[in-house]
Amino acid sequence: MITKGQKINDRYEIIRSIGEGGMANVYLGYDTILDRNVAIKVLRGDLSNDEKFVRRFQREALSASSLAHPNIVEMYDVGEDDGTYYIVMEYVEGKTLKQLLKKRGTLTLSEAIDIMSQLTDGMAHAHDSYIIHRDLKPQNIMIKDDGQIKITDFGIAMALNATQLTQTNSVMGSVHYLPPEQASGKGSTIKSDIYSMGIIFYELLSGSLPFRGDNAVEIALKHMRDPLPSLRAENSAIPQSIENIIKKATAKNPKNRYDSAREMHEDLLTALNDERMNEEEIQFKYPEHEETKKVRKTEPTTTPEGEGEVKEEKVEQLEDEVTDESKSEKRNKILIIVLGVIFVIILFVLALVFLILPKYSNGKTVKVPDCTGDKVSVCEEKLLAAGFEVSTKIKTVTSDTIDKNKVVKTDPSKGRSIKKGTKVTIYKSSGEETFELDDYTGQDSKTIKAVLETKYGLVVTIEKKEPEDKTKEYEEDVIIGQSLAKGSEVKKGDSLILYIPTDEKVFPDFVAEGYTKDDVDALCKEYNLNCTFKEEQTEKYAEGKIISQSRIAGSTISRGSNLTVTYAIKPKPVPSPEPEPETPEDNSGE
Repeated sequence: MITKGQKINDRYEIIRSIGEGGMANVYLGYDTILDRNVAIKVLRGDLSNDEKFVRRFQREALSASSLAHPNIVEMYDVGEDDGTYYIVMEYVEGKTLKQLLKKRGTLTLSEAIDIMSQLTDGMAHAHDSYIIHRDLKPQNIMIKDDGQIKITDFGIAMALNATQLTQTNSVMGSVHYLPPEQASGKGSTIKSDIYSMGIIFYELLSGSLPFRGDNAVEIALKHMRDPLPSLRAENSAIPQSIENIIKKATAKNPKNRYDSAREMHEDLLTALNDERMNEEEIQFKYPEHEETKKVRKTEPTTTPEGEGEVKEEKVEQLEDEVTDESKSEKRNKILIIVLGVIFVIILFVLALVFLILPKYSNGKTVKVPDCTGDKVSVCEEKLLAAGFEVSTKIKTVTSDTIDKNKVVKTDPSKGRSIKKGTKVTIYKSSGEETFELDDYTGQDSKTIKAVLETKYGLVVTIEKKEPEDKTKEYEEDVIIGQSLAKGSEVKKGDSLILYIPTDEKVFPDFVAEGYTKDDVDALCKEYNLNCTFKEEQTEKYAEGKIISQSRIAGSTISRGSNLTVTYAIKPKPVPSPEPEPETPEDNSGE
């Protein structure tokens, strides 16, 4: 049972539940190391106890984590914590496409094409990486408020492929989008995903599913044999080019479908061009259904007496074809039996390797030592002494509390009881997290202040300042400057001043800004100030430069105010002292 505030793998803190399904529960979580919100999907039910499924799930999820595309939810982490199997992924604020359809009913043609263009682009990227989703449906597609979509559940979908027919809840949700070849147990290809995307496109425009039934088997059979209902029959405003795309994507025979998601994507981009709107209805090159029985007609004959009377035509099933079908059925039954025996043997071997042998092995478990704050070399010695193998790849993470190059944590984490010989990965600190400032000029100061303080922990103050361009009009609270330039590296706790324009005229810092006596005199005349100028002999400042002022820089200028400034003059030369007259010698005493 996952509860609010619980930490998974001593890293991901559970905030709240955001969804439940037949295969997993989804939680909003907080990554305490990378300081960001994440979505955490935790496997539930019998799947967590199915070791074969768990291994497949972990392998496929790790494979999907290599995908990087704006329309695919990014996977961050896959792991297990005390029997809890989880995947950590990008948190998307929005709703599922299924929720949007329930609220709206149908979408406009332009909205549907935009969504499908993003979906086909994302799936083309996945297919380029040899990854098939196998469970595309509106429930697995998130849509953000700005209209961007995100495809989810790659790992779970691929892992479920082998076991989904035993998962009733999953099948009932997925069978509406199930391609015929999957329904018949022939396996999946990239064209299976294309079929599912065609059904989704149909649902976006019609607001309903093309095939319905009382159970999963009935719906699957309809996917295999029933033609897709015509959209244009229900809504003649839909262009023939759009219906052709849907028909080609949902062809029963995979040979008649698009060869790739990229081809379907490119077809969508030109579907509303004038020359394509009323194109001819698509005709399939290959038959949609294989003929299972062949018939032949007898040649018409005439009776001896008749003047051209024709006997009734007879339709007969060829005996040799019946024989071939019987043989084929027998071969299929034998093949099924053989495959069943092989499957049982494989299950027995897996059970022996993963369930029985470990119970009788002599491997001892020991706790992972605490290396927090240690040097990497010290941590390695601790781990080796405890009987573990140390990974040669040292990973790096940021830390506000652990000094640079010191150990932050290990994986598996400290205190975990695991078998000797297990490989342990060390995570060392790269120091406090830093980031480069951007140029915030022209943006709202309050918004930028909130982002920098909340997300990065900076100490941000907002000060008023007279704009350099006095002829330009500025919006209230807009940033006109900042104390640290773009590209400056900062970290949590650093200070930043954001300057906004002021309507009031303020006294500048005459000394810092290099004002001269003439500059101040001009200012006094402009604002009708009572100015008093004082001289001070000094070598420190150039002649005429202001060296002090009576009004504090930044204080408001009011007409008629008094202002006293002192400016520098060169020191006057000091005259040399005149020599004293010599006194004549007194010789009277001689």
